[in-house]
Amino acid sequence: MIKIGMMIGERYEILEKIGTGGMSDVYKAKDHKLNRFVAVKVLKQEFSENANFVSKFRVEAQAAAGLMHPNIVNVYDVGEENGIYFIVMELVEGITLKKYIEKKARLSVKEATSIAIQVSMGIEAAHNNHIIHRDIKPQNIIISKEGKVKVTDFGIAKAATSNTITSNVMGSVHYTSPEQARGGYSDEKSDIYSLGITLFEMLTGRVPFNGETTVAIAIKHIQEELPSPREFVPEIPVSIEQIVFKCCQKSPDRRYQSMGEVIQDLKQSLLNPDSDFVVMADPDEEASTRMISDSEMEQIKRQSDRRDSMDESLRLRREVYHQEEYGEEEYDADMPEDEEYDEDYDPKMEKITTILAVVAGVLICGIIIFLVGRIFGVFDFSSIGSKIKQEESSTEEQQPVTMISVTGKNVEDVKKELTDLGLIPEVEYTESEEYDEGVVISADIAAGVSVQPGTSVKLTVSSGTEGKTVPPTTGLSYAEALQKLDEAGFSVNKTEAYSSEVQKDYVISQNPEAGSKAPAGSVITLRVSLGEEDTKVRVPNVIGLNEMDATVSLTEAGLQVGSVTTEYNTQVAADLVCYQSYSVGSYVEAGTLVDIKISQGEEPKTYKFNSNIVAPTVDEDPAYKTGTSVKVVLTGSDGSVLFETETAGFPVSVNIYGIKSSTGVITMSYTVTTEGTTAIDPDTGETVTTPGTSEPKSITRQVNFVEE
Repeated sequence: MIKIGMMIGERYEILEKIGTGGMSDVYKAKDHKLNRFVAVKVLKQEFSENANFVSKFRVEAQAAAGLMHPNIVNVYDVGEENGIYFIVMELVEGITLKKYIEKKARLSVKEATSIAIQVSMGIEAAHNNHIIHRDIKPQNIIISKEGKVKVTDFGIAKAATSNTITSNVMGSVHYTSPEQARGGYSDEKSDIYSLGITLFEMLTGRVPFNGETTVAIAIKHIQEELPSPREFVPEIPVSIEQIVFKCCQKSPDRRYQSMGEVIQDLKQSLLNPDSDFVVMADPDEEASTRMISDSEMEQIKRQSDRRDSMDESLRLRREVYHQEEYGEEEYDADMPEDEEYDEDYDPKMEKITTILAVVAGVLICGIIIFLVGRIFGVFDFSSIGSKIKQEESSTEEQQPVTMISVTGKNVEDVKKELTDLGLIPEVEYTESEEYDEGVVISADIAAGVSVQPGTSVKLTVSSGTEGKTVPPTTGLSYAEALQKLDEAGFSVNKTEAYSSEVQKDYVISQNPEAGSKAPAGSVITLRVSLGEEDTKVRVPNVIGLNEMDATVSLTEAGLQVGSVTTEYNTQVAADLVCYQSYSVGSYVEAGTLVDIKISQGEEPKTYKFNSNIVAPTVDEDPAYKTGTSVKVVLTGSDGSVLFETETAGFPVSVNIYGIKSSTGVITMSYTVTTEGTTAIDPDTGETVTTPGTSEPKSITRQVNFVEE
C-alpha cells in the first residue's frame, strides 16, 4: 500500500496524492537519482491481484513508454515492487482543458485553434507509433503554467496492428465516436472525431450531444447530425465550422484521414479564417461507376492474348488505377509481367476470399435446408419473425416510406393504411356532389412521394351534400368537448400532448376544424393537454467523488456546478466532495446550479504558550551573571519562529496563540565576560596584567505547548 513518505523503486519518494482514476492513483514524487519531481501512477490495490488488470496496466505502460513528444506527457520509467505496479511520468504543473473552459465559459477562436493544433501534433506522434488514444477529451488535455498543451492518460491506448481491432466503448460518452459507441472497429479516425467534439466544446463552451443517460448520448452520436457551432456562437469563422464538421462525420471515411490533414487545415484557418478551403470527402461519389475511355479499350485489346482471364483482370485493374493517379503518359503499360503480378497479388486477400467463399457456401446450404423445411412444415417461425420484426422496427433508424394513392377510397380504410405506414392522417371534410360521403377526394402529399415516418398527411374527404357543421371545442375541457360533439352527432378520438399554454385536460386543437362540414357520425380527433411537461431531473450523489468526477456526474444529469469551496471535514477524505447543496434523489429543474464543497481533511489542531521565560539557571550555566543581555528565541518544532527578543530583565512574559506544532525550543544566546586582573610577580617584582575574556554561550530548553 502506498503511503506518503515511502520510497519505491529505490529512488522515488512519494510526496502527495494529486489525482485518481478508474484503476490507478497518481502521486507527486521526487526522483532522488535525477533530483527532479515526477508523477507516479500506481495501480490500485484492489486490482493489483487481478491478472487481467495487471496485464492491461502493463500494456498501457509499454504503449506509452514509446512516446516522446513535446505535446505528450512523457513516460520515464515502469516498475513493480512488492506487488505495487507503477509508471513514472513527467509531472506537469497546470490545469486541465476542461477546467480552463469552465473558467472562461468558452475560448476565443484563435486560442481554441492554437490548442487544437498542439493537441493534434501530440496525437499525430502517437498515431505514427501505431498507438490510438481512444479517450481524447478536455479532461485528458493539460495546459501547463507555461502555456504548453500536453495530451495525457494513454490509459486505454493500445498498440495498433494490421489486424482488425475491436473494443467496447471506452472513452467518455460525450466525446466517443459512433463506431466506438457501437462497440465496433476503432482506429486513428476515432481520435479525430473526439478531437472535433473537443474543438466544438472549446468554441461554444458546451458539448454537442447531451442526454439523461449515457446510452441516450451514445445513440445521438450514432444517429443525430452534429449541430453547427455557429448556432451558439455566430462569429465562429466558416473554416473552423467546416473543420469541426469534417472531424465529426458519422462515417470514418468522410472524416480527415490523418492528423496531418487536420493540422494543415487548422493552420490554414489561422491565416484565412473566412476562406472556404475545407474539402468534404464523399466516398460514394468517388466509388461511382465510370465510363471506360477509348485508350483504356485499346489497351484491353492489346493485352487480350498475353494473359488468361484472371491475370488480365488483375492487370487491367492496376492500369486503370495508375492512369487515374498519374495519367497515361507517366504510366508504363509494358512493365514486366512478374513485377506487375507480384505487386497486385495479396496472399492475405486470397485467404480472406477463400474464407468468405466457405462462409457463403455454408449460408447457401442453410437457406436450402430452411426452404425445404418450410415446405414440409418443419420450420414455422412466423410468430417469432413477426416479434423480431416489431422489435427491430422500434430500434432501427426509420426509413422513408412511399405515399399511397388515396383518392376514391373510404376514409377509414385510408386512415388504417396510412397508420400502418407510420404516417399521421388528418381529416378535413368538404361538401361534394362528385364523391360519396366518407370517400377521400385528395391528399396534400401526392402518391409515390417518399416521406419520413411520422409525417402528417392531410386528407380532404367528402361529407356528401348534407354534411353537418363541426362545433368548436378548442379551449373547452375534454368532458365538455366530448358532450358537445356527442350531442352534434359526432364520435371522438382523443390524443394527448404536453402544453405550457393550455391547462391539463383541456382541448388544444381539433381535427376537422370547427365550422367545417363532416358526415354525421364522423370521428373528430381532439388533442388534449397533459399540462406542462415535467423537465425536472434527479440530483445524483457526488459525495466522495473528486471535483472532476463530480462535475461530470452533475453535467450528465443535466445540472451545472455552482460554487466550489473548501472546508475541513472529518468524515470525508481530503480532495473529495463532502457537501452538495441539493439532497441526493431530489428533483430540480434542468440546468440548476449545484454548489459543492471539497474536503480539506481533518482540521489541524492549534496550541498556545502562556508562560514566563526565566533567566539561565546555575545548573544551566554557572558563569551567567544577572543583568547580562540575552537574545531569547522561541521556535516551534515545525521550524517556525514564534517569539524573539533581546533583554537583560527576567522573567520575560510570553502569550502566543494559534501555534501549529505541539512542542518547541527556547534558545537563549549571550556573552559571558570576565574582568582583567593585575598582580606583582614575586620573583621579578614586575607587575603582570591578565586581560579579561568574552565567551559566547547558548542554552536550550524543550517546551510543550497547550492545545487550544
